[in-house]
Amino acid sequence: MAETGKGVTAGKLALNVQKRLSRAQEKVLQKLGKADETRDTAFEELVSNFNKQMAEGTKLQKDLKAYLAAVKAMHDASRRLQDCLADMYEPDWFGKGEMDTLAEDTDTLWLDYHQNITDKSLLCMDTYLLQFPEIKARLAKRERKLVDFDSARHHFSSLQKGKKKDEAKIAKAEEDLGRAQKIFEELNVELQDELPALWDSRVGVYVGTFQSLAGQQEKFHREMSSLSQNLNDIMTKLEEQRQLKKDATAAAPKKGEGAKSEETNHSESAGSAPKSSATDSSNGELPPGFLYKVKAVHEYTSTDNDELELNIGDIVLVLAFENPDEQDDGWLLGLKESHWMQKKDISAKGVFPENFTQKV
Repeated sequence: MAETGKGVTAGKLALNVQKRLSRAQEKVLQKLGKADETRDTAFEELVSNFNKQMAEGTKLQKDLKAYLAAVKAMHDASRRLQDCLADMYEPDWFGKGEMDTLAEDTDTLWLDYHQNITDKSLLCMDTYLLQFPEIKARLAKRERKLVDFDSARHHFSSLQKGKKKDEAKIAKAEEDLGRAQKIFEELNVELQDELPALWDSRVGVYVGTFQSLAGQQEKFHREMSSLSQNLNDIMTKLEEQRQLKKDATAAAPKKGEGAKSEETNHSESAGSAPKSSATDSSNGELPPGFLYKVKAVHEYTSTDNDELELNIGDIVLVLAFENPDEQDDGWLLGLKESHWMQKKDISAKGVFPENFTQKV
């Protein structure tokens, strides 16, 4: 037999063409009311449910993808915002290290959120929808086989009612009818079992998808709320430090300006030194010129090489100036106790504003 293409014979091609023509002719006769059509209202309801279910699932899949695209867009916007803040945040500002860590944690949280929704919600919908094309193709095949069955039934009936009966043709038509009926009914029974089960499965799919989505949203917003609170705390502290420094700088006298108060300082130093030697001899050796201790109650960032930088809580050993004329009004000379305890040298001494500290 002649070949018309790979794996397709001329005879099979002709048979397929004939089937299409017969089906088309049967549909025309049914529409014109000249041939009855086999109807199954219960099955038609199953098909209607299937089409509705497929449309709803497809829409949900599309909307989930749109949601993920929005999450990605928000992630990109958040990253740019964090980068902008990092670029503006000066190295010596409060919480610089914490800001860098917070930016990394925020970026990681967005990445995890996007990935978790993809893995636990969108992939669930993708898997669910994979079964619809195959069932849709089988429904279309059932429709074609139903037309073939009706056509074979009408052909057999017309031969039986004919005036001139050809028993051979009638037998052949009956055989064709039985074959068409068997093919149709096999498909019909399978789909009658599968379609209701598929229809019922949608509830579990929707529950699983949205429970997972809700859980991921709750986790994301809870953790993001914590990071946002951390950011707010850092910003609040930065403003507090700026205001404290501004107020303290305005109140503190400038070095080299104003009158000296050597007499006051000397009288206090003279009165304090003997007391310190009596009260602090239990601490072991103390630096030369030690007068008394103070505790830093405000942070102070040094602006000159001869200044001592203070952090809140630092204990400072106040020292006497070698040359009293070098002492500026409102400024003390000191050495951090922690440095003295470790190094036993006074090379790290420096001046600092007195009103940033209090005596201990």
